[in-house]
Order: sequence, then C-alpha cells, then structure tokens
Amino acid sequence: MYKNFKQKETKEKDVIITIKRLGINGEGIGYYRKKIIFIPGALPNEVVVAKIIKEYPHYIDAELVRIKEKSSDRVLYPKGVDPAIGGLELAHLSYEKQLEFKRDNVLEALRKYHPRGYNKYKVKKTIPAPSEWHYRNKAQYQIEQDHGQTKLGLFAPNSHELYDLPVMPTQNKATQETERKIKELVDKLHVAVADPFRHYDGLKTIVVRQAEATKEIQVTLITVGHKIKNLPALSKEIINLPNVVSVFQNETDWRNPQVWGNKTEKLAGKNQIIDEILGKKFALSPRAFFQLNPVQTATLYSEALKFLDLKPEDTLIDAYSGVGTLGILAADKVKQVVGIETIPEAVEDAKHNVELNHLRNADYFQGSVEKVLPELQKNGVPIDALIVDPPRTGLAKSLIKTLLKIKPKTFVYISCNPSTLAQDLVLLSEAYDVRLIENVDMLPQTPRCECVVKLTLR
Repeated sequence: MYKNFKQKETKEKDVIITIKRLGINGEGIGYYRKKIIFIPGALPNEVVVAKIIKEYPHYIDAELVRIKEKSSDRVLYPKGVDPAIGGLELAHLSYEKQLEFKRDNVLEALRKYHPRGYNKYKVKKTIPAPSEWHYRNKAQYQIEQDHGQTKLGLFAPNSHELYDLPVMPTQNKATQETERKIKELVDKLHVAVADPFRHYDGLKTIVVRQAEATKEIQVTLITVGHKIKNLPALSKEIINLPNVVSVFQNETDWRNPQVWGNKTEKLAGKNQIIDEILGKKFALSPRAFFQLNPVQTATLYSEALKFLDLKPEDTLIDAYSGVGTLGILAADKVKQVVGIETIPEAVEDAKHNVELNHLRNADYFQGSVEKVLPELQKNGVPIDALIVDPPRTGLAKSLIKTLLKIKPKTFVYISCNPSTLAQDLVLLSEAYDVRLIENVDMLPQTPRCECVVKLTLR
C-alpha cells in the first residue's frame, strides 16, 4: 500500500521476530523497531529468524530464514513443490485454521472500514471445501526458455522468476497432465516461445480448462503475434490428447499488461466445452469466467440463491453475469432474469446457455452494469431482486449511487475480496442492513475466500 515510497537502503540482516497474526495475503506479521514487518511463511505465535529485504517508511518486507519456536498449527508443505511459488500461501497452515483465518479476514475488514452496524453483522463460520487438494479445474501457466531449457509453470510472487511445475497439488490431475504433455510437444516440434527480453514473438501462456461434468478439456495457446512457428502442428497434436476437444489461439502483444489479448481464434475442435451446476448446463468459451472449484461452486451458488429468497413474480437482475450461471440457476424461480456483462464472448455464451437449458425468461446484455442498469429501469424493467458478483475491485461508485436510488428489495452481494466488500458496505449501508455473511472456501491453501452477503432494505 506504500509502493510509491522508495525503500530505505539497508544491508540485509537477520532479526528475531515473534509473529502476532496473519496478514490478508497469509503472511506472518510482527513488529521490529516499532514498524510492522511482513514475513511470508511464518505463523502466529511462532518465533522466527527473518532476513530484512526492504525497509519502507511504514513497514518492512522480510523473508523467513528459520523457525525457532514452531506453531502447533503448522503442517508439512506438499512434496515436490517449491514454497516460493504463488497459489499455496497457506499450505503450511492446518486446514481448520485456514478456515478460521478466512472468517477473521472478513471481520478485520469490517473493523477497518466499519460500515453502519458492522459489529452486529452475523458472520458465519467458513464452509469448508469438499477437497483441500486437486480441486482447480483450470491451469494458466506461463512458458519461457531459459538457457535452452523450456519452463512451464508460475512466476514467484512479485518477481519475473518462472518456476517449472511438474507438480501442482491444487490442480486436478487432468489439467496438470495436459499442461506437461503440451510442454513436451512444444520441445518436440520446436514451437517458437515468446522472449520477453528481446520481444520475439511466440507462445507465451498455456491455458487448460476441464469441465467437471463432461471431463472435456479446452486448451488455449496465448501468443505474442499471430503467425507462430509450428503452432498449427502443435494444435493438431494437442487435439489428440486425452479428453481434449478444442484448441484455441488467443493473440496479445508486448504492450498489453494483461495475460489475455482481445483476439481469439479456434484452431481445432469444438467452439465450447459443456459443464453442469445444480442440474443446469453451461457452455464455456475460452475467455468466459467460471469458478475454479467446480464442486464447491454448487455450494456457493446454493447459498446465494437461498439468500435471495425469490418469488415467482420477481424480475432478477444478474449483474456481472459472466456466462449466466446465477441467473440461469434462478430462472425457474422467477418471472424474468436480466443479465449484464462486459465481455462480449461471455454474453454470447450466456445466450447460448439460455437455449441450452430451454429457458424463455432470461435475457443477457453486453455493457457495464452502471450504464445498463439505469437504462433498464428507464425502459420500465422492474428491478425486484439483484445479485452482484463483481471482480476483486468491487462495485463502481457510480453503480452504488444508482443502487441507492433504485433500491431493489432483495439484494445479494457475492465478493471475493473482503476489503472492497467492506468499503462498498460503507456506502450501501446508507439504505441497507446486513443481516448475514456466509463464507465459502473456494480456494483451499490460499488466503482467498468468497463471501455471500444478504442485504435487507431498511
């Protein structure tokens, strides 16, 4: 949060720190010379030796050297995986304590921003995931060549160092095996790999997603540039791998800070893969958002629908609708569903999913929620119930102003970021009471959690 400050020049040195608590990203927090010190990998009540890496005006970054006094909540780290990679920030903490930490994260955010009546909110215990490991059905790995060796995996947090990942214990078996087989094919066919230092075009990222219900696998090859050496040959080999039914190329360029570019082209196979949640089918194109833990997604959406308490005469607005999951799941309970989504491909998927499930009361529109929602109201669309599932940045302030004018009676907010949720509740609590917050653990071994919030109009 203080990234604009330059760090103080300091020689690296070892210090002994008692860890008081965990930070929002799962790092151990202690104090050194009246400054807060962040130590990834350390746990509360541990006494550790840490090396100071960077010192800022208000805090210190350090790395764990060794543990002098170990927490009883510490567990062994998975074999074959380097602790330095991202996505396993809490793998050294017992799962029971991970669930407590995720609930505490919500409470801490509420205490920090204190929306109206926050000390009376009922924040329930975190619902555990059915599987603590091998739950992710999508792998998005970076590829590069280092001194003639191909690496395929993830970058270490806050660095450009890529870790090759033969093993990733949170990925399901099929996605992990497909990634490794593609790596072998890249080497075998001498496919051009993008070079970030020389800005040479080539393959940059490999995305593998599997549908839980059908076991179909979709592969997307993200490239810098369009015509990549031996890419057509690679796609022909990939489509013959077990369960792979489609191969796409997504094109980006070096100026784009995002992983995905805007141009996607099918190279082989089907246009979409089909998955299923709570009896409804969903067709997924490469860029379509879908929860990474398909088994636990059913729990998350069941809780959200329970909180909505819909009536047959209601019109439900599904904001940030993605491929239409929540709206389609609710369609049998209401008179009409109207979905709003910014990504054009996702809107097309949502419309296809409406047809796939033989629904006649669901419509999806492309555009930002803050612009489309007032237009719907102006055109006479009743806004009886609303569900929002925004990105980590939360709701746009302009949208919150609109909601405070429209005031839908039934309102459920699904959040993947307790901090932005708490900030949004400060404004929303001008008109709404928060009766209940349900935590659902979608991503074990990480600090992340989904919250389902029931808001009641005062």
